[in-house]
Amino acid sequence: MKSSEALRELADVTAGQWGMVTTAQAAALGVARLTLSRLAESGHLERLAHGVYKDAGAPDGEFDELRAAWLGTEPKRLAEDRLSDAASGIVVGGTSAASLHGVGDSWASRHEFVAPVRRQSQRDEIRFRQRTLEDRDVTVVEGLPVMRIERTLADLLEDLGDRSLAADALSAAMKKHSVDLDRLSELLNPLAERNGFQKNDGTALLNALTESVGLDANSIARRITANAALGSRIATEYMQNLLFTEQGARLLNAMGEMQLPTPAVSAELMKVMQRAARPRLDAIWKVLPSTESLGLTKSMAEAVNTQALANLSQHWARHATFPAALADKPLPVAPTDLEEPRDAAE
Repeated sequence: MKSSEALRELADVTAGQWGMVTTAQAAALGVARLTLSRLAESGHLERLAHGVYKDAGAPDGEFDELRAAWLGTEPKRLAEDRLSDAASGIVVGGTSAASLHGVGDSWASRHEFVAPVRRQSQRDEIRFRQRTLEDRDVTVVEGLPVMRIERTLADLLEDLGDRSLAADALSAAMKKHSVDLDRLSELLNPLAERNGFQKNDGTALLNALTESVGLDANSIARRITANAALGSRIATEYMQNLLFTEQGARLLNAMGEMQLPTPAVSAELMKVMQRAARPRLDAIWKVLPSTESLGLTKSMAEAVNTQALANLSQHWARHATFPAALADKPLPVAPTDLEEPRDAAE
């Protein structure tokens, strides 16, 4: 077969495989191994790995070596066919999966794959492990079937046996991905006992991992409250959401009976209450009839708002309980729940 004809035949395959083709796939098209070698010598193809070539005109990719290794594990099958039933085939795992997910680029010294049946490779740069995966634990990243981030993290801990490395990977993963902690806890259940926890207590193991890298709830809360500006904003948002619910009114009623340690704390809470309540008071005015129809000028309406804020915050500062009528029913709803004021002409 002439070189030009061989390139046309190969194009149908390389177009769907990152510009790559295996010698077995080429042979199925009638392109001999010798022809591939000649095309590589002439610069039309590039030999990436044993039995895998790439179109010299195709763009280079960060994971080309891993892709070539994966294609070589089942050289006769096309990538498209393999991806249709990924979980039952050969899937990227371990440190290679971590690298694909961007949570361990420096770890992958070889290409790691998992398969539902025992596999071996004579190539030192490829490692197989036997794993039975559920469909929900496999996804596609960079065109390759790979363990999802939760399964990857559990796999790293199981394979490496190093909690500090697994914790570092978890820290990186939570910064880049939306990690399903419930699923991760479930996957860690079989590893709990060997890591010093009760049998099948993946939650305890996960808590230890997050705590070791400062990602547990207490560590996060401490970092937030240590920042004066951020802590104040969080407190304001929390109070704002809390104030205008029935449960919030009851909770505040109970909290109002607590003795605050210093006047300074009372003053700060007064500020938080005012910042939280002001948007809600403004929203209430929007859905009321015009201030003119109520016999109020704008300055009078502002005075009412100001006085309401002052009364509310001072009430808190004096540690008095909220009136029973206020505690027994919801406070005004949030602005997003209020209807927009209708045009006066309607």
